[in-house]
Amino acid sequence: MEWLNYHHLFYFWNVARLGTVSRASEELRLTQATVSAQLKSLELSLGEKLFRKTGRNLTLTDTGKMVFRYAEEIFSLGRELTGALKGNTDGRAARLTVGIADVLPKLVAYQLIEPALELKDSYRIVCREGSNNELLPSLAVHDLDVVLTDAPIEPAMNLRAFNHLLGECGLMLFGAGKLADAYRRGFPRSLDGAPFLLPTQNTTVRRSLDQWFESENIRPAIIAEFEDNALLKVFGERGLGLFVAPSVIGSEVERKYDVKALGRVGHIRERFYAISLDRKLKHPAVVAISEAARARLSD
Repeated sequence: MEWLNYHHLFYFWNVARLGTVSRASEELRLTQATVSAQLKSLELSLGEKLFRKTGRNLTLTDTGKMVFRYAEEIFSLGRELTGALKGNTDGRAARLTVGIADVLPKLVAYQLIEPALELKDSYRIVCREGSNNELLPSLAVHDLDVVLTDAPIEPAMNLRAFNHLLGECGLMLFGAGKLADAYRRGFPRSLDGAPFLLPTQNTTVRRSLDQWFESENIRPAIIAEFEDNALLKVFGERGLGLFVAPSVIGSEVERKYDVKALGRVGHIRERFYAISLDRKLKHPAVVAISEAARARLSD
């Protein structure tokens, strides 16, 4: 059995946290040569480069990021053990690192993640937002535990990961005050020429909406397009155009943004996925998210 040298790992962890060997040396009260030698020994034992030089600083390689994440958990558990032995039962919570696709409505993301916060064994939730193209490579190197998104992995990504359908629901159309009143009568034919705030064209929802507009012979007056779903709703709140949101958060959208629902957008269904490296979900917090989603994301 090969044993990991935890002294070497501890020096690596400090360099990764602080960004340079010199800063880590100062904190550890060791010479730079000693710390550098320990890093070299760890890389040799693992057979992988952990750092690359960027100017005067060191940045983690993909392997380095994975090792750092494990080191964080290892030394976190060490601090928790020390605290427990001293009678401190507050120990540091285990971590769940979630990638949230920027197209996913924030209210939906909260509903998905909330069950993980209610578990008996507490978890520290770390949320990172970005596009699927940004988040999935981080998942591949174990920098994320799961990615929550509205679309399955595209075959072109060439990533060995698995799509877990969490649920699906319809789409509702919303508008502020007088704008909603003006287009409610005769819905959906009344929408021809109406001002719209839409997601950008690279999103699943936008493609579905464009197909629906064409099938209903509706020519929307597109006021603005957004990658950020929350920003889109802020513009909608100001009455600048009509916008859509998942029906499962309809009442919250009306309350939070002071808007009114006009009706359902055809038979469009919005789907939500958890993407993980596991064929069967294993992380307790991710399992809790998946199980609760079936009830929360259906209409």
